[in-house]
Amino acid sequence: MNIEAKESFCYLTTTGRITGRPHAIEIWFGVEGNILYMLSGGGEKSDWVRNIKREPAVRVRVGEQTYEGRARVVAPGSAEDGLARRLLMAKYSAAYSGDLSNWGQTALPVAVDILGAVGGV
Repeated sequence: MNIEAKESFCYLTTTGRITGRPHAIEIWFGVEGNILYMLSGGGEKSDWVRNIKREPAVRVRVGEQTYEGRARVVAPGSAEDGLARRLLMAKYSAAYSGDLSNWGQTALPVAVDILGAVGGV
């Protein structure tokens, strides 16, 4: 599987923890192998993070391809935590006009283990 890491955004669809309906967001991401990483600036208070904690099955669209995956909060201080932060900072720092250093240090890393492609848009 080859996830298009060069895309600027991905579209993460979670299941609403209250409504049970699909909830999609546009979000920055990084990729390492078959794992997609995102950073939640709102930490565990973000609706999308609260949704995945209730139901980790998600869909992610990158470019024209949609994938099924299983989302999880990355363990704080782990090697994977550092990897997620480095991937996103390397991808977005140069292109973003503001200072991302605080976001890169304090945002909550979330991983989506990609299970397979489900088709195009």
